[in-house]
Amino acid sequence: MAITTPATRPANPRFSSGPCAKPPTWTLDALADAPLGRSHRAAVGKDKLKAAIETTREVLGVPADYKIGIVPASDTGAYEMAMWSLLGERPTQMVAWESFGTGWVTDAVKQLKIEAETITAEYGKIVDFTTLDFDKDVCFTWNGTTSGVRLPNGDAIPADRAGLTLCDATSAAFAMDLPWDKLDVTTFSWQKVLGGEAAHGILILSPRAVERLESHTPAWPLPKIFRLTKGGKLIDGIFTGATINTPSMLCVEDYLFALDWAKSVGGLKGLMARADANAKAVWEFCEANDWIDNLAVDPATRSNTSVCLKFTDARITDGAAFAKAVAKRLEAEGIALDIGAYRDAPAGLRIWCGGTVETSDIEAMLPWLAWAFETEIEAQKAAA
Repeated sequence: MAITTPATRPANPRFSSGPCAKPPTWTLDALADAPLGRSHRAAVGKDKLKAAIETTREVLGVPADYKIGIVPASDTGAYEMAMWSLLGERPTQMVAWESFGTGWVTDAVKQLKIEAETITAEYGKIVDFTTLDFDKDVCFTWNGTTSGVRLPNGDAIPADRAGLTLCDATSAAFAMDLPWDKLDVTTFSWQKVLGGEAAHGILILSPRAVERLESHTPAWPLPKIFRLTKGGKLIDGIFTGATINTPSMLCVEDYLFALDWAKSVGGLKGLMARADANAKAVWEFCEANDWIDNLAVDPATRSNTSVCLKFTDARITDGAAFAKAVAKRLEAEGIALDIGAYRDAPAGLRIWCGGTVETSDIEAMLPWLAWAFETEIEAQKAAA
């Protein structure tokens, strides 16, 4: 069977789910103003860090009375800092429907050993939030980066809850409308939706979370890198740019560039629209082809950033090997880089559709995905 090779190629083949594609206008020259070789505690460093915090607030619409801090170790560091500092005051419900949420369960149950109930859903599905008890602390991811399943809204989270909500929003921030009044702790990293450089996390605290920090002493030792209070009071400097440890001012400059670019495309609404358009192109491709489908079972929970796909053709004899072969073909052609499913997820593909990706590149890549599928089916036949 003759297989037609598509004529158009993506201008940018980077569809990795983290680190993600840089903003389309990014160049190394854009970072020339980074105060390299200067102390982050010098005036120029403090000003850059404070600008990163306040521009984050502006773009995301974070309330003025919420605290925003730049912390070490990416989203993982930010989320574990929150867990280690805040949990243990009351029972906790640990909610997971993919691998990173499952990691937070491990932290709570095996490391902190707190009174925790584990509530999970399999890949492609989501936990019913109306069944949760928000008088307990509730820990969850907003968007399952490795499953392509997101919480569609925060309607099930009551405003008058007694517990805290701890939300890992690393692949949701800057692409989804986060209801700040329903979130007490929110974490993310620069390397996802804005395509920033790795190793720095953002920690956002509501007034209720600050109150817990100042009234609750954890039963376990806290390493210096996790300490958010001193003498029973919040270390406020962390949330004005006096970071716990030394940040990379080059990475801070890169983040400032990404934030300015975000503002240039319409801020949060513009970023959401770009991600929605990218994801829609993939969803429509799946609807038009009966050999591929979204991993997310309910269309209302489909992620618009980490779009996870599964092959459904009955001719495929080894799903994992087939998916890897398709991803390898696309990478070899320079069409799509790093789109294999996450190692702990079901076999398939994962295409990043966040706002730094151009819809035209998604649209140019998809015919090549069909080409790779057909080519691999023929290769499988020949090997049989």
